[in-house]
Amino acid sequence: MSQNRRMSLAMIVAMTTLVSFFSISSFRDMPGHSQEIQTPAIPVSVNLGRSFNQLGIEGSILIYDRNNKKFYEHNADRNSQSFLPASTFKIFNSLVALETGVISNDVAILTWDGIQRQFPTWNQDTNIRQAFKNSTVWFYQVLARKIGHERMKKFIKQVGYGNLQIGTPEQIDRFWLEGPLQITPKQQIEFLQRLHRKELPFSQRTLDLVQDIMIYERTPNYVLRGKTGWAASVTPNIGWFVGYLEQNNNVYFFATNIDIRNNDDTAARIEVTRRSLQALGLL
Repeated sequence: MSQNRRMSLAMIVAMTTLVSFFSISSFRDMPGHSQEIQTPAIPVSVNLGRSFNQLGIEGSILIYDRNNKKFYEHNADRNSQSFLPASTFKIFNSLVALETGVISNDVAILTWDGIQRQFPTWNQDTNIRQAFKNSTVWFYQVLARKIGHERMKKFIKQVGYGNLQIGTPEQIDRFWLEGPLQITPKQQIEFLQRLHRKELPFSQRTLDLVQDIMIYERTPNYVLRGKTGWAASVTPNIGWFVGYLEQNNNVYFFATNIDIRNNDDTAARIEVTRRSLQALGLL
């Protein structure tokens, strides 16, 4: 092969490579071209206790990063202690009520009994979606009575919820408020993971509906699902906020547990959770 012919071939190869490079680069930069979403890096060491100190509250938080299979926490000892689930049990109660047909769907109404209770939002006819949002105790007590002791006990054992104890038939409408049912923050996380993975013994319809009812906040960047709880029958009162954050193609499960000493501390359940998630570069 002549030297001139070899040089011509080399120039053709070089030009082809150059054109291909610019074509691919231009395609990647085109609007609408899908690119892999990058998950923000979470600091190796995060001081979640700082938010508790700033808010002047005592308690704990446990956060589990699904994709990286990593826990972040403040007050590890407390995260292993058992507490009354209080209104966080409304997640479980909703699952059982819908599964058994005690309440047919999320718009079926239960009639208020006319008894004036401490929160105005409780004093009205309501459905399960509103009752979950307003944490309407009487509504869920009616559901528990309709479910009955035997069916409730069966589902508690099937799921392995907390310490599995719901007491006597006479306690069917208060065992999550006064005992004997208790659950640790770690167990809350385990339950929420199984709910999200749809590994609980409930139908697809029931699991989908309850997870939709659980939506606490939705933005273009994330969906936050959760439930608060306030155990007022013990001293100090115990406050909960449990749930999970869906963001950046990942899920972050959380269980916050604090001492409630005054009404202002009820808002701190949510605020300390939000600050803790922000410390991880989320929200």
